[in-house]
Amino acid sequence: MPGFYNAGMFVHLRLHTEFSVVDGTNRIDDVVASAAADGQPALAITDLNNLFGAIKFYRAARGKGVKPVLGAEIMLEAEAGHAPARMLLLVQSRQGYLHLSELLARAWTGNAAKGQALCSWAWLQELGEGLIALSGAQAGPVGQALLRGDEAGATDLALRLAGLFPHRFYIEVQRAGRPEDEAHVAAAVPLAARLRLPVVATHPVQFATEDDYEAHEARVCIAEGEILANPRRVRRFTREQYFKTAAQMPQLFADLPLALANTVDIA
Repeated sequence: MPGFYNAGMFVHLRLHTEFSVVDGTNRIDDVVASAAADGQPALAITDLNNLFGAIKFYRAARGKGVKPVLGAEIMLEAEAGHAPARMLLLVQSRQGYLHLSELLARAWTGNAAKGQALCSWAWLQELGEGLIALSGAQAGPVGQALLRGDEAGATDLALRLAGLFPHRFYIEVQRAGRPEDEAHVAAAVPLAARLRLPVVATHPVQFATEDDYEAHEARVCIAEGEILANPRRVRRFTREQYFKTAAQMPQLFADLPLALANTVDIA
């Protein structure tokens, strides 16, 4: 979509629907209608470790004149001594769709433990063609290293991913009201500049409107066997993680206009 970008234009490339089960309450028809009503030219679906909603989403988006972008948030095997990391893979071609399907199938059938299906780095090397990779923000391997203060490790991981996805790897930044968001942005943007890697702004959309936050948290508690009123419960989401308009996102990233423009370029 070259030339389509203008001030205020933005495409959501990170969206969990009800098909994510454990942490998404967006209904496909509703969120597609919201994108169309807001004049957004495209929209991605990136459910956690699955493509269950892909066909329904594709048909709904096409029906509303919104370009559908298919993808998934995957979990990567943990590096030594660290927790599994997350990344976003977006489908660029038919081959990419088949590769993403194969990655998820292998993870669930051959590398699942404690309810988590993990992809290996070797599989990314084998099946990366046709896919666009986003770094996963602070939950990704690069972001985790940056927040640990390991700039050398973050550099190595970013270069490794850029090699696996040549000209198709983006450093992902988010501002969703979480304590670590700004620290990650402050570290990730200079890293991307030094390595000459593009930056893209995403918003982790888990529910439709601000008013849906409580219902979303109730669903998370059900999935995790938690009690909603437990004061010690780990709260992984904020009220900001609703479907923001294309006009709201430039307010969050006024200092990074290219990160917004890149959402449209990717779409």
